[in-house]
Amino acid sequence: MKRLVLKSLAALICASALLYAVDWIVFRVRVARGTAFDSVVVNAYYAVPQKTGKTEYDFQSSGPQPCANAVFPHMGYLPCWYLRRHTDQEIKL
Repeated sequence: MKRLVLKSLAALICASALLYAVDWIVFRVRVARGTAFDSVVVNAYYAVPQKTGKTEYDFQSSGPQPCANAVFPHMGYLPCWYLRRHTDQEIKL
C-alpha cells in the first residue's frame, strides 16, 4: 500500500512538472510572436480596518491590469484566466 502511494505521488509530481514545462515553452513561443500578454479590467478596493473592529471599504477606479496568456503565472504576471474570474481585487491595509 505504501509503495502504491509513493508511486502515485511521484507520478503526480512528474505530471505537474511536465505540465509546467509545456506551459512555459508555449508561453515563450507566444512571447516571440507577441501574443503572450493581454489586459483585464480590474476593480480595486482597499479594506481598511477600523478601531471598532469593523472594516471600511474604499473603492478605487477600475483599470486595466496586464496578465499572461498561460496556465501558470509567468514573468510576474497572473494568468488571464484567473484575472477574468477574479475582477475584484481587495487590498488589505
